[in-house]
Amino acid sequence: MSEPSAKQILEGAAPIAAQEIGEQVAEVLQNANSALNGVADAVGLTERVEKSPYGMVAAALGIGYVLGGGLLTPTTFRVLRMGMKLAAIPAVRDKLLDVAEAAVDGMLEKSSQDNEDEPGGSPS
Repeated sequence: MSEPSAKQILEGAAPIAAQEIGEQVAEVLQNANSALNGVADAVGLTERVEKSPYGMVAAALGIGYVLGGGLLTPTTFRVLRMGMKLAAIPAVRDKLLDVAEAAVDGMLEKSSQDNEDEPGGSPS
């Protein structure tokens, strides 16, 4: 009987090595999952997610956007510029309403004075 070649030895060892690597990967994943759950419990993340899941998803998206390098992009500047314009709308609207109210009051006063100044006009 001839001795097995190196190729045959390696082919026989490959499934065993793959199985061992798979077991090690599974163990590492389990340890990582345990560590993440421990951190989440320590920070109180689990309760926050249960309390407001949509808020936590939004926070995760924001953190991912910033960590992914999206902070100094043209899209961010466009969104900030639009946000500043939207934030300014109430202040501008209030000023315009004040000006319009003053104009209407001035026209009403002028109209009532004109009616009083006309001969035969009835005083208010």
